[in-house]
Amino acid sequence: MSHPEPRSRSRKRAVQKAQREAARAEKRRSHPRRRPSSTFLREVNYPHSIHPALVPGVSVEDQRIRYGVDKAILGVVGALIIGFVAWGLAAPQQVFDTSTATLQWVMRNLGWAFNVLAIGMILFLLVIAFSRFGKITLGLDGEKPEYSTGSWAAMLFGAGIGIGIIFFGPYEPLTYYLSPRPGAHYDANTAQAVKGAIAQAALHWGLNAWAIYAIVGLAVAYVSYRRGKVPLMSAVVTSLWGGRTDSPVARLIDALAIIATLFGTAATLGIGSLQIARGVEVVAGLGPTGNRLALGIIGVLTIATIASAVSGVAKGIRWLSNINMVMALGLALFFFVAGPTAFLMNMVPAAIVDYFGHMPDMLSANMSEGPEMETFLSAWTTFYWAWWVSWAPFVGVFTAKISRGRTIRQFVLGVLLIPSSIIVLAFAILGGTAIFLQRKAEAAGDAAHMIAPDGTAASLPLPAEIFYTVVDQLPGGGVVSALVIVMLGVFFVTTSDSASLVNSQLAQKGNPEPNKLITAFFAICMAGIAVVILLFGGRNALQGLQNLVVITALPFALVLVLMAVALVKLLRNDPQAIREHYQEKAIQKAVKHGVTEYGDNFALAVEPTDEADERATGGDFDSTAPEVTEWYTRTDEDGNPVEYDYGKGEYVEKDTLDG
Repeated sequence: MSHPEPRSRSRKRAVQKAQREAARAEKRRSHPRRRPSSTFLREVNYPHSIHPALVPGVSVEDQRIRYGVDKAILGVVGALIIGFVAWGLAAPQQVFDTSTATLQWVMRNLGWAFNVLAIGMILFLLVIAFSRFGKITLGLDGEKPEYSTGSWAAMLFGAGIGIGIIFFGPYEPLTYYLSPRPGAHYDANTAQAVKGAIAQAALHWGLNAWAIYAIVGLAVAYVSYRRGKVPLMSAVVTSLWGGRTDSPVARLIDALAIIATLFGTAATLGIGSLQIARGVEVVAGLGPTGNRLALGIIGVLTIATIASAVSGVAKGIRWLSNINMVMALGLALFFFVAGPTAFLMNMVPAAIVDYFGHMPDMLSANMSEGPEMETFLSAWTTFYWAWWVSWAPFVGVFTAKISRGRTIRQFVLGVLLIPSSIIVLAFAILGGTAIFLQRKAEAAGDAAHMIAPDGTAASLPLPAEIFYTVVDQLPGGGVVSALVIVMLGVFFVTTSDSASLVNSQLAQKGNPEPNKLITAFFAICMAGIAVVILLFGGRNALQGLQNLVVITALPFALVLVLMAVALVKLLRNDPQAIREHYQEKAIQKAVKHGVTEYGDNFALAVEPTDEADERATGGDFDSTAPEVTEWYTRTDEDGNPVEYDYGKGEYVEKDTLDG
C-alpha cells in the first residue's frame, strides 16, 4: 500500500516544474525560429553554399581537368634513362662496380629506413583501418563498390601472381634451408629449417610487402574518388602544404615515382627473360647460350608490348592475364598433387604458424649485427623492401582503380590479406617441394638428384635454372616446363604493358587515356634497363638488379612516408569525419545538459544555440576554415572557381546564373 507524499514535497516539485516551463518559454522567445538549412548555408560563405560536413565527396571524373604531356617530367626522366642505358651498354662493368659501391653505402647508412618503412606501414594501415576513419568510403557518400567482392578479390589475387613467384618460389626457400639467416632460430639442413625457410620467404613476400603497396593505393584512391584530385603521387603529398601538382616539387615527386617504377619493373623483366631463356634451353635441348638468348627474348617481348600499347588490344591482354592466372593456379595444383602432397599438407600450416611466431625476430634483424647479417639483409630482406617500394606506384595505382566504393577498412584488410595469402601459399608449395626433393636425395645419398649437390647454398644452380631442375623430378615435368615458358612470356608482356601505362599517366598529369607513343617509349626504357642488367652477366645480373633497385627506390621511400602523413591530414577533415565530430560533441553535451537540468528523464532535441553557448556543438570547430572548404571548390580547366549545385550534382552554367 502506497503512502501519499508530504504536502511540502509535492508543492516544491510543482514550483520546480513551473520554473522549468518558464525557462523553456523564455528560451523560445530569445532564440529565433530555426531557419531552413538551405537558407542558412546561403548566408554563410561556403563554396557552393554547402557545409563541409554535408559534401558527399568529389570524384575526379566529375572535375574539369585539362590533361596533357608534362614535358618537363618526360624530358628529364627520358634523358636520365637514355643516358643510363647508353652508359650501361658502353661500360656495363663500370655501372656494376659503381652501383655496388653505392649500394654498400646505402645499406650501411640508410638500410634502416627501408626496415622502418616495412614495419611502420603495416602498423599505420591497421590503425587507420580500425579507427573511426575505417568507415570512410573511397568514393562518394553512399557509392557502392564498382566490382563485386568476388571479382575484387580475384583481381587482387591476380595482382599477387607474377614472374617473381616462379623465379623465386623454389629458389628462395631452398636457399634459406641450406643457408639460414644469421642468428635464425633454426640450423641448416634440419627439419626445423623447413618451416623456418618458408617463414623467412613469407616475411619478404607477405603482409609487409603489401602494406607498402597499400599505402599508395589507399592514398591515390582516396584523393581521386573522394577528393576529386588527379591520381598522382604528387596530388597526395602536395596537400600537406596546399601546393599545386604542376609545381617543381610536385613534378619531382612524380618523376621519382616513374624512375622507381622503371627500375623495379625492369628488374622483374630481366629475371623473367633469364628464366624464359633457360626454359627454352631445357625444353629445346640447346646448350648454354649465355645472355644472347635472353637479350633476344627481351627484344621480341618488348615488340609485343609496344604492339599492345599502340594497337589498343588491352582487352586481349587482360584476357591473356586471366588465362595466366588460371594457369598459375594449375601450376600450384600440379606441384601439390604431383609433388609431396602429404609432406606439404603437414608443413604448410606449421610454416604459417612459424611465420607469425617469429615475425618480430625476423623483422628486428639489422645492419648493426655484423658483416654476415649485413650481407644477408643486402641480398634479401632490405633488397626486397626496396623492390616493393619501387613497385608501389604501379601496384598501388592498380589497387586504387579496382577498389572504388570500398571502405578504407575493406581496402586495407583486402589488400593486405588476399594477395599475400596466395603468395605465401605458393611459396610454401613451390619452396616446400624443392626442399623435400633435396632432403629426399640427401637421405638416399643420391647426389644426381640433389638440387644442391654438396648440400650447401653455394652449390645451387643459377636461380633461373632451379625451377626447371625441380620440375624435372616431377611426372610430366617437360610439358609443365613448356607451359611455364608461355606463362612467363605473357607475364612479361602484361607487366611491361601495365607498368608503361602507369608511367605514361604519371608523365601526362594523370591522364586516364595517355598517349600511346609515350606508353611505348616507357616500355622501351624498361627493356633498355633490363638489357643493362643482363649485360652484368651470370650471377652478377642478380646482384646488379639488387644494386639498381635499392638505389633508385630510396628517394621514393621518403615520398611514401609523406603520403602517409598527408593521408591522415586529409582524413581528419573528411566530411564523414566532421559529421562524426559533430555527432560526438552533440550527444556528449546534450546528455550532460539533460542530466544536469532534468535528472533521469529527458529527450534530445535539435535547436539553434548561440556560438558561445556551452551546448553549441560546433563551438570549437571552424566550418569556414580553408582546410575544410577549399578542397571542394569546383574549378574550370584553368583552375578558376565555377559554381556547382551539390543538390542536383551538376555545374551551374553562367547563363543560368545571369538569368
